[in-house]
Amino acid sequence: MSEEQPTPLAEGTDNEPALSDSQEVTPQSLKSVVQELLKYGVLEADHKPNLYRIALTSFQAVNAILEPLDMALKIDDIRGIAYLAIIENYADSERDEWSHPLVRRQRLNLEQSLLVAILRRIYIAHEMESGIGTQSALAHLDELMPELNQFLGETGSDSRNDKRLRQLLEQLRGHGLVSEVNKNDQLTIRPLIVHIANPENLQNLLAAFKQQAKAQQEPGE
Repeated sequence: MSEEQPTPLAEGTDNEPALSDSQEVTPQSLKSVVQELLKYGVLEADHKPNLYRIALTSFQAVNAILEPLDMALKIDDIRGIAYLAIIENYADSERDEWSHPLVRRQRLNLEQSLLVAILRRIYIAHEMESGIGTQSALAHLDELMPELNQFLGETGSDSRNDKRLRQLLEQLRGHGLVSEVNKNDQLTIRPLIVHIANPENLQNLLAAFKQQAKAQQEPGE
C-alpha cells in the first residue's frame, strides 16, 4: 500500500497557501502610504507629495486598512498634512485613548510636553500673522532657550542648557514636530504640532510650570 503524498505548496510561499485568484492584493501605492503613516505618523505635502496625493485620493481605502488597528486617517488640506489619529469611539468603559499603542509609543514626558506647548504657541502666532497654510514657522534656539529655562530652571551652565534644549528638540523631531537644527541654530516647526495635543491641556501645562517657577523664586520657599 503506497503512502499518500502531500499536496505540493506553491513555490516561494514558505509553507503558507498561495493567494487565490479571487483574493484581492492591496496596491503597492496604498501599502506605501500606510507604511509611511505607521512609521512616522504623518505625511506632508511639501516633503512627500506623491504619497500625500494618494492619501487624499484614496482616503476611504486607506481608512479601511487602518480600521482594524483602531486608527484613522485625518486630513488637514489647508496645512498640507495627512496624519494618523485614534478612532473617535475607541474609548469605552474598559479602556481610554491613552491605552492605544499609537499613543503609548508617542507619549511625551513632561519636559517634552512643555517644549511642545512653547513651540505650538510660536507656530500659532506665525499662522495668525502670516495665514494658515503658509510656510512652516522658523524658531531660533536663542528664542526657545529663555522660555525653557524660565520653566525648567537654569542648569548652571550655558553649554548644559544648550545640550538639554537640543536633546529635547531631537526627541520631538522623532515625532515629526520639528526639523533638524541647522547650522544657524534654527529649526522648522512642522504643522503637525497643531494636532499633537489638546491646546487647553498645553496651556494648563504652561500655567502650572509658571506657578511652579514663581514659587521657587519666592523667598523662604
